[in-house]
Amino acid sequence: MTLDQSLSIAVIVVMMGLFVWGRLRYDVVAALALLAALAFGLVPVKEAFKGFSDDIVIIVGSALVVSAAVARSGIIERALGRVAPYLGSTQTQIVMLVFSVAVMSAIIKNIGALAMMLPIAYQLARKSNQSPSVFLMPMAFASLLGGIVTLVGTSPNIIVARVREELTGQPFEMFDFAPVGIGIAVAGCLFLCVGYRLLPRDRQGAASLDQALDISDYVTEAHVLERSALAGKTISDLKAIAEGEVDVVAILRAKTRVSAPFPDAGLRADDILLLRGEPKALERVVAQGGLALDVDKRPTHSSGALDQISVSEAIVGPNSLLAGRSVGELELHERYRVNLLAVSRSRERFTERLRNIPLRTGDVIVLQGDERLLPDRMRELGLMPLAARALALGSARKGWITGGILLVTVLAIALNLVPVSVAFFAAAALLVTFRAISPRDAYDSIEWPILVMLAALIPVSDTLRSTGTTELLAGWLAGIGMLLPGWGALALMLVAAMAVTPFLNNAATVLVMAPIGASFAKTLGFSPDAFLMAVAIGAACDFLTPIGHQCNTLVMGPGGYRFGDYARLGAPLSLLVILLGVPLIMLFWPLR
Repeated sequence: MTLDQSLSIAVIVVMMGLFVWGRLRYDVVAALALLAALAFGLVPVKEAFKGFSDDIVIIVGSALVVSAAVARSGIIERALGRVAPYLGSTQTQIVMLVFSVAVMSAIIKNIGALAMMLPIAYQLARKSNQSPSVFLMPMAFASLLGGIVTLVGTSPNIIVARVREELTGQPFEMFDFAPVGIGIAVAGCLFLCVGYRLLPRDRQGAASLDQALDISDYVTEAHVLERSALAGKTISDLKAIAEGEVDVVAILRAKTRVSAPFPDAGLRADDILLLRGEPKALERVVAQGGLALDVDKRPTHSSGALDQISVSEAIVGPNSLLAGRSVGELELHERYRVNLLAVSRSRERFTERLRNIPLRTGDVIVLQGDERLLPDRMRELGLMPLAARALALGSARKGWITGGILLVTVLAIALNLVPVSVAFFAAAALLVTFRAISPRDAYDSIEWPILVMLAALIPVSDTLRSTGTTELLAGWLAGIGMLLPGWGALALMLVAAMAVTPFLNNAATVLVMAPIGASFAKTLGFSPDAFLMAVAIGAACDFLTPIGHQCNTLVMGPGGYRFGDYARLGAPLSLLVILLGVPLIMLFWPLR
């Protein structure tokens, strides 16, 4: 072993130790590893930051933006809204959630698919009086299983495709992972639909911000347009969209007012509805019912500005200009270019229009305005902002634009018309351009620490190849592999990748293990494709810990899980992946 090889291994081992230690953020650990590789001369200065221009970074960042836009569009909610009435039992709810997350994860990044489905899981848990812990871990594992079906479902697939291109000149294509991935995903999801019973039922998650604020009685007003889906329908139809979570306080029609209307009361074009409920339910009724908020007629930002409107919650302070006055009296929009979307007052039911409600100290209100000016306007008005949480009320949904762009992107990748990086970058740019997602939300959706870690680890992991360490390690593995049959050597690589993932995370595991796997295969005289596929699957299938993949980490707090809970459900699932994955890989990717 040469000095450079010893140093390369030392940098990787120390880096893995720091990952396990957990006191430093993983992006900081990766940056320190890069600095150490530079200091030892393992990475040339000119190549230190080549990772930031790598396609992997572009694909992962762009895919997160696309996922956020899909979540914002309401496409998933509308699709699942049609089957929700049939989900009466926990078993049917688990089946729907698990398979929905798995299918979505094959199309978009698995972390994005999981994030989209979490609100639906919370809603089902609340309605069925279940702990969210029953749903969340099976969903997280299903997102990992679905991610291995396509190239863009998870980062390991993207990285393995890049390694294969370096080795053979031809990367894995969009659906090259599907034959193996579908078999594992279907079997794994079927197991999760039954195996969720292995989880403790007494786990209670940390309260979310929405639960902590617990503001569920906002009142807003919306117009029924001639083109509205609810025009000509009844109050019962509106409540069906809201799933019973919104009340119609009053209907204002011409000069008449109908307070507390009956469920069979009809809705007509030009009616003004006073609606009461939580923000998410109100937004769902407005979007799916084709209603228009009164503020849609009053712009709050300059025409053509890409930075869209912002929506914030605030409390009316004792010295607020709004205390004791209505927004109509104060001419809120005319003087401050701010719109009042909703009002909440403890134990009080409003029947007046929003602009006529005299506000009091302690009222909670929702304001809409230019995102650059809204904080200053709130200070001027003497309002105390609440902790920031995502509010979609007052923001336009553009589901058809998002769906169209996503469809074109997937087709372009599937037909190999453009590289994956170009397709996803173009999709993200178009979604922002057409205002399906605001620039601020787009940037917020990107997990910058993950991108920094990837960019820093690319040159670090490459030191294993440039110093000849991959061949050295492959030789050691080959010594064991020579004693095993072909399927045993393949299983060894799959298990090794699964074992390393909890300590490095999945992306880092592939960057380190993929070159070793390819050299291992070459030493044994096998095709590298099967071993690269084993590395990708092993790295993507960490079901034993909450730290190996961000999907597992994401549900730990909300589900109230303990570290050992993951192995209760994950250990048998991991065994299933190994027993099924090895023969499937050998079937579709022969060793010779």
